[in-house]
Amino acid sequence: MGTLQIDSVNVFARSHYLPLFSRLGDYDTVRLDRLLFAPHAPFVEFWAHQASFIPVEDWPLFDFRMRANRDRHERTGWFGVERPTVEWVRAELRDRGPLRPAQIEDDAAKAQRGPWWDWSGVKRALEYLWFTGDVAIAGRRGFERVYGLSEHVLPSHVLGRALPKDDAVRALVTKAARAYGVATLADLDDYWRLREQRTVARVVRELEDEGVLVPVRVEGWERGGRPIPAWLHRDAVVPRVVDVQALLTPFDPVVWFRDRAERLFDFAYRIEIYTPAAQRRFGYYSLPVLLGDDVVGRVDLKADRAGSVLRVQSAWWEEGRPVGASASVAALLRRAAAWQGLADVTVSRWGDATDGIAAELGAARHCSSAGPVATPDDAVL
Repeated sequence: MGTLQIDSVNVFARSHYLPLFSRLGDYDTVRLDRLLFAPHAPFVEFWAHQASFIPVEDWPLFDFRMRANRDRHERTGWFGVERPTVEWVRAELRDRGPLRPAQIEDDAAKAQRGPWWDWSGVKRALEYLWFTGDVAIAGRRGFERVYGLSEHVLPSHVLGRALPKDDAVRALVTKAARAYGVATLADLDDYWRLREQRTVARVVRELEDEGVLVPVRVEGWERGGRPIPAWLHRDAVVPRVVDVQALLTPFDPVVWFRDRAERLFDFAYRIEIYTPAAQRRFGYYSLPVLLGDDVVGRVDLKADRAGSVLRVQSAWWEEGRPVGASASVAALLRRAAAWQGLADVTVSRWGDATDGIAAELGAARHCSSAGPVATPDDAVL
């Protein structure tokens, strides 16, 4: 794991918690919170692969991105925030220390700084300063970010380092290759959303010459009848067998690059948060299910915390699921419910996997409001 991607959706569990559950099983999320949010924590947030947690020591690797963000805004007004707003917010953080956006908004309202001042201006200024590295995330209150000047949040030896872009890209490609094990150029470019395939290709050639990456051919990785070039990191371990039962968040590195997910598992994956409910094929926020070395299905989960129930809103199989898949998924859902402190599991009737999973669980059934709206013809059938 080179990074943990962050997402605000909390219908089952926030996205940065799930990859560690997938790999470690039941763990205490409070301990992870301490690692991520405590003062002088060893991790910090940045726009690495989207909004993500990275080791504090990796902050200088994104200096080239911070500089590019600043240049882009100065050339095009990309962030849509005025300089007086930015400087006022910067002064607030300098004088008062790390703050939540609402705290700056309250102060601005009391000061009556002028008609240009509003909540969105504060938020945009903070995000702009974060994107440029002038501000770092000092923690969260609930899920609301606390913003502080970088010199108030990060150690001086980190702030004092600035790597040339080529060196930073080389380090990031190396980290991506180690994390993925086996990867194509597109995979290595996407891990940190570099969008620098020519530079990545040059770095890969250098790492190949040095023996860090070994060129390989992966069965099934083809385009136009020709193999897609791929590389294995020299430290990657190729197991004899993969014995895994795991739920994956949409933002797990195993599936976050949709092209890679299709190459690895023949798994076409899109989340449907922004799809109208009646048009959803699989559910609001379906989670891929990994059994062994294959994604065998997907389940849309909702934690009903008031009722202490894990609700399986829908469940679907992929083609070629193994014998006993229902029992394996049922066991996985029991563990997921226990991890979230939920006492029971109920299963809807939406999806071709729901009956088998419900039978294995001995679960009560519920009606899912997330499924497609029935038509008169559906009712007749």
